[in-house]
Amino acid sequence: MNSTEKLAQFIADSSYEDLPASVIETMKGLLLDWFGSAIAGSQFYPSNLFRHYAKHMGPEFGVSTIIGEEEGTSPYFAALVNGASGHLLEQDDLHNSSVFHPATVVFPAVLAAGEDLGVSGKDFLLASVMGYEAGIRIGEFLGLSHYQVFHTTSTVGSISSAIAVGKLMNFDSEQMLNLIGSAATQSAGLWAFLEDAADSKQLHTAKANANGILAAYMTREGLKGAKNALESLQGLGKGMSQDADATFLSDRLGERWASIETSFKYHASCRHTHPAGDALLQLLDEYQLDPKKITQVKAYVHQAAIDVLGAVTIPQTIHQAKFSMGTVMGLLAFYGKAGLFEFSQYALEDADVRAFREKVVMELDPQVDKAYPKEWQGKVSVKTDDEKEYCYFLQYPKGDPENPLTKAELEEKFNQLLLFSNSENLLTQQVEFITQIWQLETMPEIRMLRKFLS
Repeated sequence: MNSTEKLAQFIADSSYEDLPASVIETMKGLLLDWFGSAIAGSQFYPSNLFRHYAKHMGPEFGVSTIIGEEEGTSPYFAALVNGASGHLLEQDDLHNSSVFHPATVVFPAVLAAGEDLGVSGKDFLLASVMGYEAGIRIGEFLGLSHYQVFHTTSTVGSISSAIAVGKLMNFDSEQMLNLIGSAATQSAGLWAFLEDAADSKQLHTAKANANGILAAYMTREGLKGAKNALESLQGLGKGMSQDADATFLSDRLGERWASIETSFKYHASCRHTHPAGDALLQLLDEYQLDPKKITQVKAYVHQAAIDVLGAVTIPQTIHQAKFSMGTVMGLLAFYGKAGLFEFSQYALEDADVRAFREKVVMELDPQVDKAYPKEWQGKVSVKTDDEKEYCYFLQYPKGDPENPLTKAELEEKFNQLLLFSNSENLLTQQVEFITQIWQLETMPEIRMLRKFLS
């Protein structure tokens, strides 16, 4: 068997009983985290555009939930809309070595299809784990050259969402191969949106979920996909990467659980800003510096941070500000947080933040770059108006498995997202909802979550 076949066999053969307890608990935390992001993100532009599209193009009624809407729709359109909402606020999770956001291209598709199929909480968790495990490995297979041009969450997302839904449908290994082929041929997503603050990032995750639904449901109908779509001479690896390595596809299957390596996002910004941002916070605290007396900040970063963040010089929108290293540093320096409320109130117009932004430069650091993407290290230096210089190095930013959010911190983040969204329905039921997620394996039908989300 080639590596893709080994991956397909592993996914087809895996059962809920095969999952370690730590994987199940991590997956429930990741789900709660994504729900918070999606509920809050559903309230803001451009999520409304995807809802309008679904109402125009989709069915009038359906069993699958669009978060924040009373009426249901088809699995395809629910996955599309919720996929956009969950990635909008830059609060969803990230896996380091694959540079991939799994939650937003696994959970929307599994929720939509799970409601349609009437699956249990255990079924939901197993399918989600398989989506994570496969997606992370496919992201690693495509490598960093892929990420320079393509948004990995978008390209790989079409496949990870399909695999998760295929697991809900109990596909065998041959069906999984057909499924991967039909999903991989839909893979797309370009970083070009960074230059002009376009809305493509939400389209990426929306379409990745919809692509996964399409691939899975059509495979169930009998549609055949290319069975070597990842490793073929005319496959995804050859077409979208210069350093594809197929060994990642079957890396320690059943031994290495990649899903528990996933990091939670503590700040509401691009993950590439987090390591240096956390290092700055620690530096300011340790040396008790007044940010107004800082004259220069150097963020020593990996190359991908420069590639992604370098396109944003003077942010024009709040979303674009989340890709501005200087803006994130300014929010952290003056407000101690770079959360949703800080971005909405201070990111664009605050004079202190704007002035601080102009003092921040990024510089490629060989040590930090060598460690990436396995480790996202933070390293900063600052100069003050009395000509003193201070430095700080941080190996693991807040939210990494080595520097994790506690269960209480995850719940607090969820509650803050609800407050930001002003979701009246869930604000009155948040304790019950959180309890249901932590006990998801006991839920007989995932449809029981509908009452909280509509």
